[in-house]
Amino acid sequence: MCSTDCATPLACLAGALEALAGQDLKSSFGPAMLERTGSLVVARNRLDAELARTVREGELTQAPEHDGKASMASWLRGHHRLSQAESNRLVRAGRALEQLPVLAAAAAAGAVSAEAVNAIAPIAAPDTLAAADAQCVDVAEIDAALTRAAMTAPHADLRQAVGHYLDRLDPDGPEPDPTEQRSLTITRHTDGSVSFHGTLDAVGGEKFHAAVESIRQANRPAGDTRTRTQQGGDALVQLADNALASGDLPTMRTVKPHVAVVIDLDDLVDPHPGAGAGRTGFGALISAARARWLACDSVVSRVVMGPDGQLLDLGRTHRVVPPHLRRAVEIRDRTCVFTGCDAPSHWCDVHHALEWLAHDGDTSLENSALLCERHHTKVHHGFRVERQPDGRWRTWRPDGTEILIFPSTAHGQVLARSG
Repeated sequence: MCSTDCATPLACLAGALEALAGQDLKSSFGPAMLERTGSLVVARNRLDAELARTVREGELTQAPEHDGKASMASWLRGHHRLSQAESNRLVRAGRALEQLPVLAAAAAAGAVSAEAVNAIAPIAAPDTLAAADAQCVDVAEIDAALTRAAMTAPHADLRQAVGHYLDRLDPDGPEPDPTEQRSLTITRHTDGSVSFHGTLDAVGGEKFHAAVESIRQANRPAGDTRTRTQQGGDALVQLADNALASGDLPTMRTVKPHVAVVIDLDDLVDPHPGAGAGRTGFGALISAARARWLACDSVVSRVVMGPDGQLLDLGRTHRVVPPHLRRAVEIRDRTCVFTGCDAPSHWCDVHHALEWLAHDGDTSLENSALLCERHHTKVHHGFRVERQPDGRWRTWRPDGTEILIFPSTAHGQVLARSG
């Protein structure tokens, strides 16, 4: 325990971090910085272990339900802005430390990093533990050996040791389902551009290659100066264009998939380029010039919102939200409006804020809210969302307390420090 009168260990921790942040590092010299860095690495390791342990306990006690979330991973993403990968890593680490006591003790002492825990975590997966038990493998010995490697060997060697153990655990197992190798990750950058990477099995890769190559080979005009990689990128976009134009793709929440661009009427008719004037349905910012170019394409659905735009208030005659109103709600809300949720619009339903039957709620833009399936259910079972005059959505639990992303005191301290 610290020597101050802290009410809780977390209060002590907050005080220690404040003191560290207030230290002047400019007057220190090299060896002191190395010593400080080493101490902070050990402290971070210990804090990471405690965080993982806490996340696991939250998982076991179903704590996220208090804020209407389904899992600790989704709660961490929504309430603390962690990435999906980092949220999943914390959950995985908490489960692994519960199963591997030697590793847990080393992590709690700061002797191994969160990265090392993540590398060892696969040996504690349920199917892996079951395979080890079936072969009479002493997991306690593996726990000790890999923890020792994490403490003494380079990280690359640790990963190799974990991989060797997993391979030896099932050397002659059945051939895995090749489709389980498939993955696709799409990343959107700040300028709206997209990069992606993925893996396909041999058959899936052959199909993908054949589809892209057919378009690439069919579009080779005379004097074409594009590189082969540029031709491949154009072919992939054309493949998407063809699929969207065919009208055969599955609908997304009652609406056919389409390219949506939101832009003010003044920007749309203005001849200037207008950088960042338009926003696409998936959140990219594009110029007004590019939006005008898209508007000329007959396969693109256009939505123009202005003083004399399409009627959005449909009164009491319609219970089901029509496509044009859904697009307007998607444009305004963009994601699920439940506090802490960032589910994209194509995962969401349009909810009547005032229920259509119970409270005579209109089918209108003002009375609509975008909610993912889980939170739509939550709102119909005691939770409540409400749009404020400034356009912000707020969420309340069934007991009347509000769900807040950041503690107000911490938020205020950050603002005060930045000011």
